[in-house]
Amino acid sequence: MKYRRLRKNVSPRIKALADAQKIAFAPLTFQAVAAALDFGILKFIDGKFVTVEEVIEACKISKYTAETILEVFVAADIVKKKNDKYSNTLLADALLNNEMTIKNFNFVKDVCYLGASELRNSFEKEEPIGLYKFVEKSDTIYPLIHKLPEQMKRSWFEFDHFYSDRCFDEVLEIIFKNPIKRIFDIGGNTGKFEIACLNFDSQVEVNMIDLPDNISVAKSNFSNERLSFYGIDVLAKDVKFPEISGAVFMSQFLDCFSEKQIIHILSNINSAMDVGTKIYILEPFTDIQQFDGASYSLVHISLYFTCMANGKSKMYPEKRMIELVEKSGLKVAKRYENIGVHDYTLLECVRA
Repeated sequence: MKYRRLRKNVSPRIKALADAQKIAFAPLTFQAVAAALDFGILKFIDGKFVTVEEVIEACKISKYTAETILEVFVAADIVKKKNDKYSNTLLADALLNNEMTIKNFNFVKDVCYLGASELRNSFEKEEPIGLYKFVEKSDTIYPLIHKLPEQMKRSWFEFDHFYSDRCFDEVLEIIFKNPIKRIFDIGGNTGKFEIACLNFDSQVEVNMIDLPDNISVAKSNFSNERLSFYGIDVLAKDVKFPEISGAVFMSQFLDCFSEKQIIHILSNINSAMDVGTKIYILEPFTDIQQFDGASYSLVHISLYFTCMANGKSKMYPEKRMIELVEKSGLKVAKRYENIGVHDYTLLECVRA
């Protein structure tokens, strides 16, 4: 008689073994989801119980494709099967309909996936080796954003704006709690915060500071008599900021740099600003997130910085950022938590 092992109580070791297989095959699962989304499989199944034949007909795919993907999705709990019919699970619903998940998924698929194969080399050389699969060699991705392949660029901007833009209303209420004459946005990117400032306060002078190439693009997109542009490389040894007063704002900016670079940037801002200037640092810190999914996402975004952005920056815990602030001759005067819908923190800093 053939021996057959029976499932009884699954030990922690057996569960760990099963979880290890999920990691081992995760890249294939990811690409299967990407293919299924392109084929429209999950969209067709959504809200229905369907057969393989119905999937084949509706999505114009082969029997082999439909059966193979659905078998994987049952194993991964993306769809469930009952009486030879398939329906979406809550996991499929998140992949298909949750905006945050869609932005994250497309960012990883279009920006990070290919370059992630160079993670080891990127760690070793402290360079974004994965980036070189798409563009010419560069110390960072940032001067090249507008030169990236179109889909890659679109997913990068959609990911970036999805998080930071949702904080602007609350941030502006805090910054303008006391009247200020001017504000400097460092790392202004496409200028969405500048537009928000101009609309929020009819008197404030707004100054956008970014890399020269990014400033050129921003200038071509919009202008305003109360808006000034400065094309500056903040990492340059002889960097010269304009005379700074009022307020400085940096949204998801300092996480783009190493600890040494952050101290360099903040120290130069400190030297260029007058004594009454307030510096506002907006970041989603890894150690004070309410949800496990948020913490998981943030620490994995650090790997994007490793292989694609610059090879040496990361998402930081709040304690580490405060240490860097203090090393640059500044201090945190106030903290504002739970900014926006994604648990951002706003640090209000002044000269120590």
